[in-house]
Amino acid sequence: MIRDTSAQDRMVEVKPNRRRRLLWIGGGIAVLVALALAMPGILRLFSADASVSASRLAFATVERGPFVRDIAAEGKVVAAVSPTLYATYGGAVTLEVHAGDAVKKEQVLAMIDSPELKNKLAQEQSKADAMQVDYLQAEVDARSKRAELQKTYDNAQIDAKSAETNLTREQKAFAAGASTNVAVDQAKDTLEKARIALAHAKSGLGMNEDSLRFNIQAKKLAHDNQMLAVQDLERQVRNLDVRSPVDGQVGQLFIAERATVAKDAQLLSVIDLSALEVEMKVPESFARDLGIGMTGEISGNGNTWKGLVSAISPEVVNGEVAARLRFEGTTPRQLRQNQRLSVRVLLDHREDVLTVQRGSFVDESGGSYAYVVRDGVAEKRPIRVGASSIDKVEILDGLKERERIVISGTDSFKNAARVAISR
Repeated sequence: MIRDTSAQDRMVEVKPNRRRRLLWIGGGIAVLVALALAMPGILRLFSADASVSASRLAFATVERGPFVRDIAAEGKVVAAVSPTLYATYGGAVTLEVHAGDAVKKEQVLAMIDSPELKNKLAQEQSKADAMQVDYLQAEVDARSKRAELQKTYDNAQIDAKSAETNLTREQKAFAAGASTNVAVDQAKDTLEKARIALAHAKSGLGMNEDSLRFNIQAKKLAHDNQMLAVQDLERQVRNLDVRSPVDGQVGQLFIAERATVAKDAQLLSVIDLSALEVEMKVPESFARDLGIGMTGEISGNGNTWKGLVSAISPEVVNGEVAARLRFEGTTPRQLRQNQRLSVRVLLDHREDVLTVQRGSFVDESGGSYAYVVRDGVAEKRPIRVGASSIDKVEILDGLKERERIVISGTDSFKNAARVAISR
């Protein structure tokens, strides 16, 4: 029989491990402390209406300092004066310049060949010459007629004077007994007839003088009227030579060489490089704050120039309003048409203003409330905002300096009063 080792076995008493017990006790105390510390946050978490991850939100701190309202945009150089020249009459056009050529005022840029207009001018000039001859002939006829009437009047005066002398002689002879009463009466009748003839001659001279003067004046007016038509045609013929209205540079040519064009057809454009402006597009929300005469800065090519708002379009296109700035002082010479420049227009500048970074919360709430973040909870609070700039908004009431608010992503809050922000 084989013997086992049971006789060698003995019971061993296991004593509790003190170190392990201390670890368990310490761990329990740590858990209780952690729970005690986290209890306020847990309570706030349970008191919130919703919970949103902080990664979906944007935050900003309320600050106090200078507040600058400005508009910054990209602009392009445009000519304040850029006339387009048109054909004053139809015909074949000969261009005297090329695109980009520098030109002077009154320089001939193109010539229009219009035989029809030149022929019409010759016809009207011939008609005016004929009217002038008619007018001069009327003056000659008037002088001749006036001379005849004057002669008749002068003869009537002589006859009247002779009749009066004859009557005096007959009366003296009758008084001396050398003449009869019949002779005296005949002398009186002759004098009366002479006087009547003189009165008619005088009246005829005056009436015919007016008639002749009116006839001459009518022919003169007709000639003057014809000359106005000739002068207008001469002006049209002169305008067949298309001249530059300003000193500048030829811009775009709208026709080809020796092209035949109709009246009022576009020929070319001229750019006045001494009067350049910068055109910029302004968002509609800022356009209402713009005003003519506001100061601005124009920068490009390593330079910065002062500018003034000179024009604001009354029309909104694609949510934007076009505005123009002119250079204050002398226009820079190194600029070119359609060159891109940076533009900044100063709307307002104030010191010691309570502001916060601009965000979608202004548009979403209309500036009536904001979510203030404190101890991981965003609480809805009524506020009042003022003016806005590109990156900041003025706070008038409801927020204090150094408070932290949610500026973007509040659409996920669903208008809740309190929202827990998780990590």
